[in-house]
Amino acid sequence: MKSHNFSKKSLGQCFLFDKNIVKKIVEIGNITKSKTVFEIGPGYGSLTDVIHTKSPKNIVTIEKDEKLFSFLIKKYKNKKNIKIVNDDILNFLNKKIFEKKVIVFGNLPYNISTQILASLILIEKWPPWYDKLILMFQKEVADRIVAKNKSKNFSRISILSNWRLKVKKHFDISNNCFYPKPKVTSTLLSFEPIKNDKFHLSNPKNLELVTRELFQNRRKMINKSLNKLFKNDLSVIKKLNIDLRKRPEEFNSEVFYKIAIEYEKLFD
Repeated sequence: MKSHNFSKKSLGQCFLFDKNIVKKIVEIGNITKSKTVFEIGPGYGSLTDVIHTKSPKNIVTIEKDEKLFSFLIKKYKNKKNIKIVNDDILNFLNKKIFEKKVIVFGNLPYNISTQILASLILIEKWPPWYDKLILMFQKEVADRIVAKNKSKNFSRISILSNWRLKVKKHFDISNNCFYPKPKVTSTLLSFEPIKNDKFHLSNPKNLELVTRELFQNRRKMINKSLNKLFKNDLSVIKKLNIDLRKRPEEFNSEVFYKIAIEYEKLFD
């Protein structure tokens, strides 16, 4: 692998090469021959190779790095069901890309992993085009995603992730399984869409906006941030029936969904 070292620190690239871990990851997808698989950041194709042995209908991979893209084009030139796309994943997700029931794999670049996850959550049309996300994160990010309220890791990404997705932690992955070797441990999580959107928002980005405002001062009481959101409209704040002396991290996720629903009504 070192003879093809295209890794770039600016892209947060660390490539998984441990074959046993790769096989464990692919098994979680339960890939059948009727499925389309979408892979984010295939690197040298270690995951793509094993996915291909499952004979899915299509494999679409997206690689931003042009050298890696050229490498993959040559590597898979005789594989008709593998398509390599040279694009930025955040741009790509803004386009209409797939039909339904896609399985998504991704060893996500550390520097934009939460942005990628947020883009996959904040899709207007729900249920989304994917059936399952199987994604790798830096461990401390994964800990925030699965965190419950009143814990030190509870954050905006905890609230966003658990709004529309069933989140499952599978296992941690040692930094020895990557090249170049990162300084941190990674964690594999999977996500399945919750089909019935209990806390429905016409514009999902309102939840992102609300959580950003409320978590700017996570150690302070919620009253000032809430007043700012609702322009001191006491009737809305009273309707929410929450203790204004509490800090954001003390509330469970449902409270933030209800706040976002009330916030959205300001623009009806």
